[in-house]
This record gives sequence, structure tokens and C-alpha cells, in this order.
Amino acid sequence: MKIRLSLLSLVLLSGLLAGCQSNVNQQDDILSYIDPFIGTGFHGHTLPGATLPFGMVQLSPDTHLDGWDASSGYHYEDSVIYAFSHTHLSGTGIGDLGDVALLPYSNTDESIPVASFNKKDEHASPGYYSVYLQNFDIDVELTSTLRVGLHKYSFGQADDRNVMFNLAHVLQANWGNAITGNTCTIVDNQTIEGVQQSTGWAKDHLVAYRIEFSEPFEEKRVIIDDKSIDTNNIQAVNAQVHLKFANNNQPLLIKVAISAVDEKGAAQNMQAELPGWSFEETYKTAQSEWLNQLEGIRIESEDNTIKTNFYTALYHSMMAPFVWQDVDGRYRGMDKQIHQAPEGHINYTVFSLWDTFRAFHPLMTIINPEKAGIWSQALVQKYHEGSILPKWPLASNYTGTMVGYPAVSVLADAVAKGLAPDDLAEWLEASVQSATWRPDFVKKHKGTFAEKVMSRHIYFKENLGWVPSDSVAEAVSYGLEMAYYDWCVAMIAKAAGNSDVEKEFMDKSNYFKHYFDEASGLMRGKNHDGSWVTPFRPRYSSHEKSDYVEGNAWQWSFFTPHANEQLIELYGSKERFEAMLDTLFTTDSTIEGEHASGDITGLIGQYAHGNEPSHHMAYLYNWTNAPYKTNERLDQIMRNFYLPEPAGIIGNEDCGQMSAWYVMSALGFYQVCPGDATYTTGRPMVDKAIIQVPAGQLEIIAHNNSAENMYVDKILLNGKQLEQPFFTHQQLMQGGKLEFYMTNQK
Repeated sequence: MKIRLSLLSLVLLSGLLAGCQSNVNQQDDILSYIDPFIGTGFHGHTLPGATLPFGMVQLSPDTHLDGWDASSGYHYEDSVIYAFSHTHLSGTGIGDLGDVALLPYSNTDESIPVASFNKKDEHASPGYYSVYLQNFDIDVELTSTLRVGLHKYSFGQADDRNVMFNLAHVLQANWGNAITGNTCTIVDNQTIEGVQQSTGWAKDHLVAYRIEFSEPFEEKRVIIDDKSIDTNNIQAVNAQVHLKFANNNQPLLIKVAISAVDEKGAAQNMQAELPGWSFEETYKTAQSEWLNQLEGIRIESEDNTIKTNFYTALYHSMMAPFVWQDVDGRYRGMDKQIHQAPEGHINYTVFSLWDTFRAFHPLMTIINPEKAGIWSQALVQKYHEGSILPKWPLASNYTGTMVGYPAVSVLADAVAKGLAPDDLAEWLEASVQSATWRPDFVKKHKGTFAEKVMSRHIYFKENLGWVPSDSVAEAVSYGLEMAYYDWCVAMIAKAAGNSDVEKEFMDKSNYFKHYFDEASGLMRGKNHDGSWVTPFRPRYSSHEKSDYVEGNAWQWSFFTPHANEQLIELYGSKERFEAMLDTLFTTDSTIEGEHASGDITGLIGQYAHGNEPSHHMAYLYNWTNAPYKTNERLDQIMRNFYLPEPAGIIGNEDCGQMSAWYVMSALGFYQVCPGDATYTTGRPMVDKAIIQVPAGQLEIIAHNNSAENMYVDKILLNGKQLEQPFFTHQQLMQGGKLEFYMTNQK
């Protein structure tokens, strides 16, 4: 225990000292303000474990095995730990992964022991997690490299040192997730390797692994289907391996490397990334990796709450997508074949595209443009392997989760910002094929999650122009989003010089007008015969069964990011549009419907910040004659819905989207329409920021910034006053100085 406390005390002391300093240029400041427990309460669904930026290994405790709040395997209110597993999802609304699960224990002979702990004995920082297992008297510390997890177990009882490897461990068993195969070999008394297969959200998921122990075990006990079996070769879905180590006062170290290919890949990953056994050096390297990624933005603020919110949000924005490729370049593709990555290609998985196209991907084009380009190409590579762009790729699997074909937004934004290849033929082909009804794809994937990637909404869009509510659910949401996605395809076609495709999809981008009900001023369901759906209840929600995805008419009626001016024309004037926005934010917050979506959280009127469809709406006042109202709403959202506590994220984190929204908004600008490389301004929360851009630095200064001074008097970009609350990506990336002059006057 003394060894654990020594390292932990050093970590806490350095954080305390850094937190006492106000100089943002001190190198340690960033890490000291990050709290990985933010978002682990309420329904944020984040995880506190050890990982690297976009790391393949996310080594974290599993405290919650089933239900919505088990999506990441962890919930802050829990007090037991079932295992420490090596793959997780951050902030999703569906759970999966939880691969290669280990748990140290003492004082029990249970086949599947469970640990208990107190919150005061749990600590986390970037690249590090620790906890004291109370009932076992064991201190646990975790850190990682990109593909290897490193465990450190300090046993209070030196004569009873045991480790369980639970091959049956799975998250969301009650939702149908299950282990479908195990091939495990106990190679010798310090090495285990194998392959685990499972099904769940990822229909056909495979992880290979290699486990090495810092000392040999003395005894082993293999349990298969609740019976002890004397074997070194396990082929069973329900199995546990129990290892007992010799009486020793030294910590036990365990290295676990994973691969999406085979045991050889796992062994190579371990040898390349963690050949030695130094926990301290591995943790220091992890900290350095985090600092290197995070210092792309440095901020100053008199308010430590803002610093904690900002840097933790920046940290959370770097959990996904994550690498799904071995050090030798091999990876398992969407066709389930083993591929060798082309030069310059890195395979990534966990693209929560419907969420992240809105703020996460635009943020990365600013602070990590090289990686943004790689991710775009990774999406196109998945098209080559599976014949369609993914909606929500998970560990070499298509899932049909969420709306439309959002990958085209990421591609269009990369094109608009100069992050695409010169030859756009493949990108355009992938986009058109993904936005066009493909009965061949539906037939091939009938009955699987992949079938929903090509939803019937696309068929109706092409044959009617609108999606009929009496034929499919969630018709309005799909119709509105597909109009925007088709505009994205048109932009790619324009850049590729294909005027025919550009015109075809530009025409489709106007289909959002079919849903506009002039009488109510809202987007409304339309039947196959063209009649309106009646009765019309704008506050009504029925999860996966109404006309709207995870929301209602109020939360979807302002989604025309590519055509805000045209939307205003439908209203007849800026004044009426402004009045509708006012009503959105001030009307009664009641959500009607017995089966209303649980994703509708963070309500201001009917605005719901806890879910992505609302995220751009506060900025829409910049298209009216009252842009000051944007600042009022942004101030309200950032102060009330982002808090430095476990319940401090108001809805699912969604792989960085909730956090990226805060990062961009706190800096004072946002991109309402990815694919159009234009930012609109808002209310900066930070007093000063320095963003590293290719041309050098962009310095953002909010003069006279305070809680009272939420309004903007004027904005200067490199000394020139902005006439409108907009500037371009090109201007931003040239660096210089962006100055907000804040005031308490509207």
C-alpha cells in the first residue's frame, strides 16, 4: 500500500501545486484541471479509466453491467467492481465492449468474486486510475499505452494474492450481448493468450490478447460451466481462470495487449509499446502524450470552474474515434477480412457520426487537422471494404444506429477546409452510393444491424420527395437530416467538378420544405398522400415510434443548417423567425407522451441541450436582428449544463460531441453548418485562449469578460472589426488575434 500511496501522493501533490498557480503557461496546469469523473454520473456515460488520446485500450473498472447507465461499464453511484476490462465506449447511449476482464482478490474462493470500494479511495487523472478494493485489501493502479494496459496490484495480504481472468465477462447481457467464443491458452506460468468473440451492438466482434505477469503464478484453477477443469487450453464461452501467486510483499504487475487481428498482433503490440515493466515510466509517458495533445489550446480564466470544465471537455473530446489497427499495420476491415493498411492510412473505429459531425469533427479540423484528414480517409476506406459509408462503425462492424448518412458531412467539411485529396472521385462515389437507395445492400444484410445503414427513408425520399409518416417511423427527422446530407453531397460534387451530381443533390437538399407547416411554424409529419399527420402535438415524443428521433417537433423544426436563410423565408420575416426561437426557449418544458425519449434532457423551454439536434439552435439568433440573444442563451447553457462534478454533463457525452460543443462555444465561436467553412460568433467564457494553428497561433481575447458582461460590443479579427457575426475557417487558420469586447449592454 505504501508504494501506491507514494505514487498517488506525487500525482495529487503535483496537481495541487499546479492548481494553485494562475499562470496558464505553466506546463502542468492543463492536466491538473482535468477530472475524469465528470460525466460519470447522471446519464453522461463517461468512464474514468486509463487511456491515451484516441487509444485502442481504455482500461477502466466495470461497475455497472446492464442497463442504460452501463453504456461505458461505469456509473459514479456504484460501489462494486466486477472487473477491470480493456475496451470501453465513452458517453454512448448503447453499451458494448468490456473485453479482457481481470480482477485481483483475496479472502474468497468464489468462482466470480466481486470487489467493493469507497469513493474516497478512488482517483483518476489522464492516463491513470487507482482504487482501493476494500473487501480484498488491495490497491489497484492502472495506466496504458495505445494498445497495452498495465495493471499494478498491491496486496494487503501478501500470502493470499489471486487474480481472476473472467472469460465470460460481458456488458449488457440483458440487452442480448453475449460471448460467442473463447480460445484461450495458458502458455506458461507467466503468459496467457487467446481470442475472444462476442455479439451485441457490434454483431461480430473479435479481440485477441496477450497477458503477461511480472512473476510466475504458483497455482491455477480453471472453471468451465461452473466446474473445475485441469487444462491449459480453454474453448468455452463460460469460463474463468484463477491464478494464485507466491507470498510476496511486492506489487504484482500485469501487461495486457490487445489486437483486432490475432494473438501474434497482440504480442507485437506489447513488444513495440511496452517491453518493460516500469509502471511509473509508463504513466509519465501517458501524461506526456495527453499534454502533447491537449496543449493545442491553452486558456486563461479567473474562474477555476471554467478551467476545469474546459480542459475536462477537451480531454473527453479525445476518447474517440480510437485506433483499431496493430503496430504492423494489419486490421480487420468492415468485410471481416484482414487488411494491410495502405501508406498513410490508419484504421479507426467508434465514429459516433450523427453526434460528432456537429462540433467534434469541426473542432478537430482546427486543433488536429492532420488527424481529421486521416479520419475522413478512414471512412472512405470503410466504404471500399463494405460498399457503403458507415453510420456508427463499431469494431469492424456496421451498425445502423441513428439518422441518415452523416459521414458525408465529415467528408464535405474536410473538402471545404482543404483536408481532402486532390482527386475526389472516390469520395464522391462513396457519398453518392451512401445517399442513394441500395436494395442490394439491404438484401445482403437483411436481419442484421447493418441493414439499417440503408434505411427505407432513403427510398421514400427518392420516390416521393418526402418521407411519409404512415410508412416509416421518425420520418421528419430523417427527412430534415437527409436534406442537409444531400447538400453535403452536392458540395463534394461541386469540388469534384461534377455539375450533374451537384444539381441533383442540391435539388434534394430543398426537400426539407415539404415538412414546414406554415400555420404552426414547425416541421410536421406528412402522410403518403401528402396530407398532414393529425392530430399534431408539438411536445409529443415516443421513442423510436414518433415522427422525430429522440425529440419532438420543437427540437427538430430548426434543423436546416445549410439553408437558414431559406428557412427564414418560409417564416416570412426575420422577426417571425426570431419570435419562434423565443418561444422555443421560453415555452413550457413539458414533454408529452408516455414513452417519451429519455434523451430529452437539459431543457430550456423546449430546447434540449442534452441531445444533439438542439446544439446549433442558440446560434440561430445570429441570423436575426437580435444576435445578443445568442449570447444570453449560450451563457445560460454553459453555466447550468456544464458543471465540475460527476453529474456535470446534462446528457450522453456521445464520444466527445457534448464536450466539443463546450470547447468551441467557450472559445466564442461555432460552426453551424459543417461543409460550409464559416464560423459564427457567440459568448466566450474564457478570458484568453491561444490555439495552435498551422500558420502559428490564434490568440483569442475577451476584454472585460465577466458573468455580468455576457454581451459583445464589437469583435476585431486582426484589428479589423467584423461587420457580421461570422468569419471563415481560412481566416482562423491564418492565426493572429480575435478580440471580443464584452459589455453588460445588449
